[in-house]
Amino acid sequence: MHFSIPETESRSGDSGGSAYVAYNIHVNGVLHCRVRYSQLLGLHEQLRKEYGANVLPAFPPKKLFSLTPAEVEQRREQLEKYMQAVRQDPLLGSSETFNSFLRRAQQETQQVPTEEVSLEVLLSNGQKVLVNVLTSDQTEDVLEAVAAKLDLPDDLIGYFSLFLVREKEDGAFSFVRKLQEFELPYVSVTSLRSQEYKIVLRKSYWDSAYDDDVMENRVGLNLLYAQTVADIERGWILVTKEQHRQLKSLQEKVSKKEFLRLAQTLRHYGYLRFDACVADFPEKDCPVVVSAGNSELSLQLRLPGQQLREGSFRVTRMRCWRVTSSVPLPSGGASSPGRARGEVRLELAFEYLMSKDRLQWVTISSPQAIMMSICLQSMVDELMVKKSGGSIRKMLRRRVGGSLRRSASQQAVKSPPLLESPDTSRESMVKLSSKLSAVSLRGIGTPGTDASASDVHGNFAFEGIGDEDL
Repeated sequence: MHFSIPETESRSGDSGGSAYVAYNIHVNGVLHCRVRYSQLLGLHEQLRKEYGANVLPAFPPKKLFSLTPAEVEQRREQLEKYMQAVRQDPLLGSSETFNSFLRRAQQETQQVPTEEVSLEVLLSNGQKVLVNVLTSDQTEDVLEAVAAKLDLPDDLIGYFSLFLVREKEDGAFSFVRKLQEFELPYVSVTSLRSQEYKIVLRKSYWDSAYDDDVMENRVGLNLLYAQTVADIERGWILVTKEQHRQLKSLQEKVSKKEFLRLAQTLRHYGYLRFDACVADFPEKDCPVVVSAGNSELSLQLRLPGQQLREGSFRVTRMRCWRVTSSVPLPSGGASSPGRARGEVRLELAFEYLMSKDRLQWVTISSPQAIMMSICLQSMVDELMVKKSGGSIRKMLRRRVGGSLRRSASQQAVKSPPLLESPDTSRESMVKLSSKLSAVSLRGIGTPGTDASASDVHGNFAFEGIGDEDL
């Protein structure tokens, strides 16, 4: 996720107490929670008790006297870097201490009391599933509740995830992000205060070979079938007239497995499609539609004669990638302490092995750039699991007597990209670089661009999984 603390607020204390500075923590540009320095210090001290001081990043020290505006801004930047560093760390970022802190802070900030509510979750075909959850239930709890309502077996829950989407006027879904373990789904969707935002259940893996595991179960088969039919109807899966006729015939016969077997042979089966955006391939400012799946990013574009052209970029040929952002500062030049910055404009750039001896950077400008990078990372992780002989099948917590048994431990999470705090001394357009930190990434040398070596990370799949056709 894109963690940032873009601004501070001066707030009055409880019962008319003295004013204090609050730090707004944003996730992907949306306010997640509002916290005080003392709360973050408490988190730091708890993490230090559990993991030791040598594991933790530096935390900004206490001050004896009131802070000047410049010191408030300096502390904001230090706290932002601290939160990013903790989130990036595979141990700290997946810890229950860190994630439960963010969940509590989210609930307190949005002033949502803990109570039982009905939450609507959509299937890919638009079918609604109503589940009774607590407002304080985390993502895994809600996923389990949906699975229980659908009668999906425990050992198949790990094949599916919950996604936050924005429903467009034509009914299509624009994917915002995969819901994470540090957030409360009910609070996340209701705090956006718009009926456009929904929670959708969708399969979370990329390799269609895992379909066999899911299709063994009736509910799993129905979920895959519904998702595939919906993807075809939206035009996400590319189908010829003859293939469409065959699929229609299988639908009429309700031959779901045969339908899926045919669909698996189609271009873009199981892909996630993003909103139209702009890329610099094959030429600058080229309008494209990006899809992710089958260990690749696909870029589709329309030529002047309406001819559809596609460029496919295999994950195993991406030496590295990064997310950068352009942040317009407020009018008048450099930002002043506490002033909010403009909307973040994001770019995904990856260095691609075009031929045996030629590497080239490709850049995609899209508000969904972070989601794209997370898709890349999850495809790499899946490839590495497969290479090591592992399995993505996993058992989640079981329900006891129909209710959730809360667990102190959480599944380890791959740290998504985080954006650095902007340097206010730069020009009105500030270039930022993300750090894509995860178990399958490592730092590499400086590429021929404006990012430093610490901003760009390499891809283990580039080395570990060869392309025989090169």
